[in-house]
Amino acid sequence: MVEAVSGLHKHVSISLGQLLQNGEIIAIVDDDAAIREPLRSYFEVHGLPVVECALAADLMQVLSSRNVALVLLDIGLPDTDGLSLLPRIVDQYPDVAVIMLTGIADLQVALDCMRKGATDYLSKPVQFEEIFHVARKALEKRRLVFENRKYQEELEEAHFRIQLLHQLSVKMNTVYLSTVELDQILRAILVGITSREGLGFNRAFLVMFDDDGRFLRGRLAIGPSSREEAGRVWEEIEERELNFLQIVDNLKEISKSQEAAVNTIARSLVVSAEDTENILIRAVLGRRSYRVSPENGWVPLPLERRNGNGGRHGNGPLLNEQREKAEGGAPPLAVPRELINILDEDSFVVVPLYSPGRSFGVIIADNYVTRRPIEDNHISALELFASQASLAIEQSHLHNERQRKIVELEAVNQELDRSKDLLVEAERYSALGHMAAQLVHIIRNPITSIGGVSRILSKKNVDPEWGKYLNVIIHETERVESTLEDLFAFVGQGEIHREEIPLCVVVEKTALLLQSSMAKHGVTWKMECPVQEPVIQGDLHQIRQVFLHLFRNAVEAMPDGGRLTVAVGAGEGQAIVSVIDTGPGIPESYLDKAKDPFFTTKTYGTGMGLTLVERIVNAHGGSFSLKPHLGGGLEVRVVLPLQ
Repeated sequence: MVEAVSGLHKHVSISLGQLLQNGEIIAIVDDDAAIREPLRSYFEVHGLPVVECALAADLMQVLSSRNVALVLLDIGLPDTDGLSLLPRIVDQYPDVAVIMLTGIADLQVALDCMRKGATDYLSKPVQFEEIFHVARKALEKRRLVFENRKYQEELEEAHFRIQLLHQLSVKMNTVYLSTVELDQILRAILVGITSREGLGFNRAFLVMFDDDGRFLRGRLAIGPSSREEAGRVWEEIEERELNFLQIVDNLKEISKSQEAAVNTIARSLVVSAEDTENILIRAVLGRRSYRVSPENGWVPLPLERRNGNGGRHGNGPLLNEQREKAEGGAPPLAVPRELINILDEDSFVVVPLYSPGRSFGVIIADNYVTRRPIEDNHISALELFASQASLAIEQSHLHNERQRKIVELEAVNQELDRSKDLLVEAERYSALGHMAAQLVHIIRNPITSIGGVSRILSKKNVDPEWGKYLNVIIHETERVESTLEDLFAFVGQGEIHREEIPLCVVVEKTALLLQSSMAKHGVTWKMECPVQEPVIQGDLHQIRQVFLHLFRNAVEAMPDGGRLTVAVGAGEGQAIVSVIDTGPGIPESYLDKAKDPFFTTKTYGTGMGLTLVERIVNAHGGSFSLKPHLGGGLEVRVVLPLQ
């Protein structure tokens, strides 16, 4: 039967069976056997164990060898006066109640007895019933004194615990606020659980979810492997006069040997997140603590968090019947023997670590060395500590996520800085291409005609003087034609510098350069890339030029908005990139002319960009094609050889 965790003790009327505990007895000291023996029988009939003494020496021997709770002491003893014996009893055995018996009804004697420490005073002759009544009241008073002393100790301990928790909280906050590095926070948590300035457990294990949340794994642990090692470690700390914060900072140096032992145990703690019947997973999912001990038959006793989420009045554990109702009548949760064997300990407590948004894992704490029982107040303190530790872990996670975002943004900014020259150069190429195309269209035909006519006239001319002028015309015409060719070649690609190029990365980064232009025209885009990214050998600068021209043309083809789809694939030793827009497309009769440098339409400008694309792709051993897309728009297909 699992007992509910007790709350404050409530005093009720004390029964006879509770008056004497732990083998306590009553001693009747009287030299008159006629009084002593019947009185003993009377007390024993009422269930109170009694021992008889005729002399003071006998009483002192009994007091030294037996657990005496009450002495019925006759004042007149053969070997010692009862009044002289009383101070010795009170001084040596202060928890023993003494009732004085005398045949002299003297008020002064009675007062003298009370002043010397007697609990009560009776004058003979007296009825056994009255003696029994006075003895019972004396024992009740004695028991209440013990209870009061116990409560006082509990209050002092609670006050000390509150002060300790406050000091520990301040120290832990200092650690938490001074670092965001998760391992440092976890080490601070372990020190807080096990240090003498902290909660004082012997060992502590942190079992945390891995990155993908599929398993609980032992992350870190602290604690000795034996009593001798525990003493040696703390003696070393005291000799070095390290405070709490210094212990956290020097934890690795202080306890390398013990960490190695307990961390070996920690690393063997692996539990699947799907094993919902495991005590560790149940603690995480239910966000509740469990105490395991042989007294419970190794059936974990669930403890509600003292935060109003359950329990009686939100500050304690559920009663058995309430707990069973809350758990839906679920069968008792068994503790895996494997867990007990790994820990080599059968008494421990499991406390979850969580924030409002996620669960981190559990703390396992025990008293492996001292074997001290784990009381309710220890668990309450550990739960309070775990709540504070969970906030620190959450802060570390948020900081790390923020840092990752910052790194990503910095990478994008750096990429934009590196690519701004590419954008400028792309605009320059576009302007030069437009200019070259216009010059070709406007100048080439007349120059060709002039050159052709001049050559014909030169062949038919017989006059040397005219021949000289015709040769000048022919020569200058050739110069103009050569200049036009050079101008056209200027916008072409240069020497290829080959390197490994991850195609998906380059394509995505290039598309990001036109993000603002897409947003301006209301164009959305998506990218499809295989799990195994295609890698090619090529000139990074020229390959980016290819996709920059293709993406710019696609965006210009959708001035009123649309969708741009970029699909990257691989097969048969080739990488294939398809760029699909939802613009008006190009009539099939114009597809062959679209790549001509002198072809121009409103949507695709002069066509110089597509000419450059084709030249670069061909120079890399690939192919380039255009075709209408079945869903409307244009599909541009670039095929490049894989590495």
